Amino acid sequence: MTNIARATLANLLLILALNGCAAPGSQLETGSAGYRDRAATRSAGELDVSVSVLSAAESRAVYGVDLADRNMQPVWIEVTNNGPSAFWLISAGLDPNFFPPSEAAGAFANGARSEPVAGLEQRFEALAFRNPVAAGKSVSGFVLTNLEQGVKMVQVDLFASGRFESLSFLATVPGFRSDYRERKVFEEEIYPPEQIVDYDDESELRQALESLPCCVTNEDASRNGDPLNLVVIGGVEDAFPALVRRGWQPTEQTWSGSVMKMIGSALSGDRYPYAPVSPLYLFGRPQDLALQKARDSVHQRNHLRLWLSPLRFRGQAVWVGQISRDIGTRLTIHSPYLTTHKIDPDVDEARTALLEDMAYSQSLAELGLVAGVGAAERNAPRENLTRDPYFTDGFRGVMIFTARPTALTEIQVLPWVLLEGGYIDRLYHHTEQGQ
Repeated sequence: MTNIARATLANLLLILALNGCAAPGSQLETGSAGYRDRAATRSAGELDVSVSVLSAAESRAVYGVDLADRNMQPVWIEVTNNGPSAFWLISAGLDPNFFPPSEAAGAFANGARSEPVAGLEQRFEALAFRNPVAAGKSVSGFVLTNLEQGVKMVQVDLFASGRFESLSFLATVPGFRSDYRERKVFEEEIYPPEQIVDYDDESELRQALESLPCCVTNEDASRNGDPLNLVVIGGVEDAFPALVRRGWQPTEQTWSGSVMKMIGSALSGDRYPYAPVSPLYLFGRPQDLALQKARDSVHQRNHLRLWLSPLRFRGQAVWVGQISRDIGTRLTIHSPYLTTHKIDPDVDEARTALLEDMAYSQSLAELGLVAGVGAAERNAPRENLTRDPYFTDGFRGVMIFTARPTALTEIQVLPWVLLEGGYIDRLYHHTEQGQ
């Protein structure tokens, strides 16, 4: 992007911000109830595990220094061991680049504080989680991880002699205006019971997925936009931890703060991992949540939007979505913000890349393709709502997740559509041969 184009984009965004792009809906979450009160708890065998991720303000209150300023984030963990054997927590499971207490304290040694570094080390050591968790005992403490906003994937791995337990938590981080919080799709059912259809048979599920609309729309549903080329089957215990584990982050609401961050990123060309996305519509409402994987700059990212559908498959939630790859930004009169991301016209590539990405998530149980989008040839592309062209083979990628750790060789391919010579076909033969 040229300097002139960057300046033009920044000016447009600044106009938007100065014209009262107010903070929407709810106020910032402050975590005033305390990190322990909002802790999520799960059990594995004889172990009970509770997890909570601290906000910047909470970590400052607990540690007495600004950890967030050093890109550090405490994760509080409590493990109750009701069994006969001692267990050890593997800190590297939470973050391969976690900060030991002595290193974290040393990061503040040259600061303005007069407290000797030895005093900081003593405090940090006292707050740290200490192994082992003896039989019949409970241990709690903090592991210092790298800073994340919105949600954090917390992987708790515990081992004992001849035993291993692994639990995944999708923890909310207070103080972040994520767009999905407004719609509360994780906290409450948005469909009345009579609208929900739970399928047990795979062939019936396939028919239902193929009958879904082809594309997203604008607000009044008068125009079609990007293809609905994605189906995610799962929820907060399997599908979304898998996505976050692979680096997908929530998007921020469009408000004055996020607009100013976009201005700074547009001017500098830096990454903005939580940049907002514009609303697209399905089932008469904007996306229930959006996730993205940032690339080198704010102008480039992979992003997806998801809507909770009234469908269920063997009790699991069925999400319908749209995924594409942003490859730049441009000015347009077809967006209320007068600027938009330009998408890679090969939207099938973004779909396939996500399937491959999730194969490494350790939670993908089944994947496949179904019809329903409708083909658009490269020499006769369709257009999305901001007039970007795209072409597609017309299929939707379907992913079924499980909370049980799943190896690559255990992933099953749904034999609905096999693209000869394509990725799904190769993976199908790979798994059939047990290679």
